[in-house]
Amino acid sequence: MKTIRTPVLEIAYEEHGPADGRPVFLMHGFPDDIRCWDGVVGSLAAQGWRVIVPWLRGYGPTRFLDPATPRSGQQAALGADLLALMDALAIPRAHLAGYDWGGRACCVTAALWPERVAGLVSIGGYNIQNIARANRPAPAAQEARYWYQWYLHTERGQAGLEANRRDICRLLWRLWSPNWAFDDATFERTAVSFDNPDFVAVSVQSYRHRYGAAPGDPALDEIEARLAIQPAISVPTVVLHGEADGVSPPADSAGHARFFSGPYVRRVIPVAGHFLPQEAPGAVLAALAELPSS
Repeated sequence: MKTIRTPVLEIAYEEHGPADGRPVFLMHGFPDDIRCWDGVVGSLAAQGWRVIVPWLRGYGPTRFLDPATPRSGQQAALGADLLALMDALAIPRAHLAGYDWGGRACCVTAALWPERVAGLVSIGGYNIQNIARANRPAPAAQEARYWYQWYLHTERGQAGLEANRRDICRLLWRLWSPNWAFDDATFERTAVSFDNPDFVAVSVQSYRHRYGAAPGDPALDEIEARLAIQPAISVPTVVLHGEADGVSPPADSAGHARFFSGPYVRRVIPVAGHFLPQEAPGAVLAALAELPSS
């Protein structure tokens, strides 16, 4: 594990492969951590990639530098953190791969700063939120899948995540990846990252902000304004979607080609659910391999 300081965070990360290799950032989601990429990093490093795998804000050893900084999990924060990490590591351009929150960080960075992104693997499709439309009701089945989001809008839900974070997160793993028979040791390797002192605050703010129920960090207002127009992603992109994703079914990304103005391909991965990097690491490796090398 290494750490590096950005203007807001001390970001903890693992690095694999040659220091002069082609850089790629692998970004985890909620509720998960960098262990989700363990089936990917060894092969990439052996192929000569410089693989950087950070813990997001609110996870694992990553820490805020200032107690006064809002504990925001909004999409602008995730993208700004990834860009700041690239700057801190003096990496001018890299490939990006991510899902869920991490996929959002990658999509934000690719959309707003395309000169910094050589290629993108976005698991789940176009992950930039349309906050202006977020309160439009969805079909009942989708509203039910989002039960945890409505739960975290309440004080009971915030207290529940504080008290029962492992129980809740384990349930989400089971519901979102119904074909993945993970064991206790696999879950616990990741669950320690939920002990971060800011995990609950960042998670709650993320799910409230996306529906306009919590204010954002004023320092990120300019980025959020740019994201509000749903900017197109122009960099070469491969979208992967797990066929059995229990929170965001493949139909959700079926029409996302309109958000990508550059080379674009989408694949639905059989059997895999939401936690696709753990369930189908080969699909991630294949997607990165088909992107342009620079």
